Amino acid sequence: MLRLAWARSSSKNSRVDPARLLSIVLLGGDNKSRASLSMASGSEGQGSPPSTPQRPPNRLGQERSPYLLQHAHNPVDWYPWGQEAFDKARSEDKPIFLSVGYSTCHWCHVMERESFEDEEIGKTLSDNFVCIKVDREERPDVDKVYMTFVQATSGGGGWPMSVWLTPDLRPFIGGTYFPPKDSGRRPGLKTVLTRIMEQWQDNREALESSGERVIEALKKGTSIAANPGETPPPAHDVANRCFVQLAHSYEEEYGGFRDAPKFPSPVNLMFLMSFWSVNRSSTEGSEALQMTLHTLRMMALGGIHDHVSQGFHRYSTDSSWHVPHFEKMLYDQAQLAVAYISAFQVSGEQVFADVARDILLYVSRDLSDKSGGFYSAEDADSLPAAGGSEKREGAFCVWMGSEVRELLPVVVEGATGGATEADIFMHHYGVKEQGNVDMEQDPHGELQGQNVLIVRYSVELTAARFGLSVIKVSELLASARAKMAEVRKSRPAPHLDTKMLASWNGLMLSGFARVGAVLDDKALLERAVQAAGFLKEHLWDAERQIMLRSCYRGDEMEVEQGVSPIAGFLDDYAYVICGLLDLYEATLQPEWLRWGEELQDRQDLLFWDAEGGGYYCSDPTDPTVLLRLKQDQDGAEPSANSVSALNLLRLSHYTGRKDWSQRSQQLLAAFSDRLTRVPIALPEMVRGLMANHYTLKQIVICGQRDHLLFLSDGETEGYLYQRLPILSSLTCQGGSATAYVCEDFTCALPVTDPQELRRLLLE
Repeated sequence: MLRLAWARSSSKNSRVDPARLLSIVLLGGDNKSRASLSMASGSEGQGSPPSTPQRPPNRLGQERSPYLLQHAHNPVDWYPWGQEAFDKARSEDKPIFLSVGYSTCHWCHVMERESFEDEEIGKTLSDNFVCIKVDREERPDVDKVYMTFVQATSGGGGWPMSVWLTPDLRPFIGGTYFPPKDSGRRPGLKTVLTRIMEQWQDNREALESSGERVIEALKKGTSIAANPGETPPPAHDVANRCFVQLAHSYEEEYGGFRDAPKFPSPVNLMFLMSFWSVNRSSTEGSEALQMTLHTLRMMALGGIHDHVSQGFHRYSTDSSWHVPHFEKMLYDQAQLAVAYISAFQVSGEQVFADVARDILLYVSRDLSDKSGGFYSAEDADSLPAAGGSEKREGAFCVWMGSEVRELLPVVVEGATGGATEADIFMHHYGVKEQGNVDMEQDPHGELQGQNVLIVRYSVELTAARFGLSVIKVSELLASARAKMAEVRKSRPAPHLDTKMLASWNGLMLSGFARVGAVLDDKALLERAVQAAGFLKEHLWDAERQIMLRSCYRGDEMEVEQGVSPIAGFLDDYAYVICGLLDLYEATLQPEWLRWGEELQDRQDLLFWDAEGGGYYCSDPTDPTVLLRLKQDQDGAEPSANSVSALNLLRLSHYTGRKDWSQRSQQLLAAFSDRLTRVPIALPEMVRGLMANHYTLKQIVICGQRDHLLFLSDGETEGYLYQRLPILSSLTCQGGSATAYVCEDFTCALPVTDPQELRRLLLE
């Protein structure tokens, strides 16, 4: 049964001393292990047939967030996060029920169907609490504060997140998913609400003092700052320790860094490639590269990779990358595109370039707005093609053996044993008549009899098995995938979250710019320029000189802003600046470098901690955000501080501003303890530390526009010449394109031979 108890944090990632943190919390609240069971149930969700007649919309009907709109017809008196809700809680002296999620969150859909659509629960919530609904992707600041509380007091976290607050926004009880009724040892939401109402009446002082103590403990435990005079830790030692920690967690058979569930973790892969680049001749360097390339190959072969409609799903529920959680997130596509094109650069293997292009094909087709922006996500759940009102995990993506046979019945001329196209396809992609999903990956039977495509054999082996040429089999498989893609178009599509976030659009800008530059693909570069133009037109408030967090696709397919536009957070600035630098390097159009410099100035003004170093995740002057956090972990997305460490260094070399190089050092010093003890938590920041240590090279090409990094074209009144007077002294030799390789603008002798330039760069 539910009870109130003193609890200590058991989270292995918690930076709060568990011996000092005591809080009244609900035992039995959900944790992240529950969230990992995202293939369960799936019978609900957004877009399911509405009740008849549909209830009139609540306040959320005025919002633009797809997640908030999913709750607009709940029998709950929801408020968006804002002053109106805070004032109501104070004037009526009621506790706040804060519910946080996002539109493609499976268990958020479950809790909505089971609890928030329940009339009795809706009345209890509305009569006794001020109910606030938050889209975590719109308000990551709110999400981070209260998720820090939930993780510290319950030992885990996940979404939906359910937290109860005092009228002054201090949390006193938290959890994640609650079923409507008690289930075994798990308390139901009805029980939880009853107990909280009783405690609010009978034990309020203890609840409030508990919330106060927790917040004060979290303020101390999450503080990140450099000591006076502190410098960054030794890059060589930190990088080696990060490599050792990653190697220890590496799973050798299928790649990746844990058994299951298994996440792509692009930040790990990018670090390993950087580590290899400065340790090429060592055993450790070779091992780092092998770990990276093997992981990327196995992911590309696995079911986490959509072999029919391209792109990557969120994560794999098993160790072999076979059965995914089928949600597709923009930030995954962006980072994986960069990881795959980087692998192509270091290995020369065409398969990596093909996968990078494959990812961008998916994003261009399915996640792109005509304005140039990118949508946030595609849901895992959808209605089955065979009919029915209950959504199922992966229904849009999976195949029955009989479907494949019906679609590909033609006997292939010359194939061994009179094999059909279906025989060859099913052999290659592991399709079985009875389905290929193990029960362990399908605890609720949603995928029974279904197949998730996974490459089981190389094209060469498949060709040999059926006595065909490699070219013939490659053509056959491509044709089959195209036919299956057409079938998919007739299936009920999963929900598309058409919210456009500045941060994730910045990541995707980098993806198109980097891939376009490496492949010399003008169409991809034009798409990158279009994305940058979208960011400037729709998510940059020129009057207030701030980034905006989000905008939305309207009913008429136009771009809309919310009722109260949300000011951008640190990641909105950091990711966009990185994207602009990548775009400048790809196009040599100085307007993007100039805007990147302007945004960095604004980021410094809004988020920099002048006392302790590093950047706060959100506006440190906002009184409604109780913790001033500096994200100290590179997870599904890199920490904005990690990205900023490299942004500052790159900008200092492009603009000659030494203060930014110094600021990068100060940022790294602030995270010195974390970098020294557990660098595996910050692999992207370790890359920034390495870049500071090994010194970036400046490559100046005089005379022609179709080269990289710096173009010195003689326009002495131009942006770069004003920032870097040294460029005026760098000239063409003998009328030919001339390269200068410099460090801190001390340049080697000019070269006009490409092979000589290559030699200089490899030294």
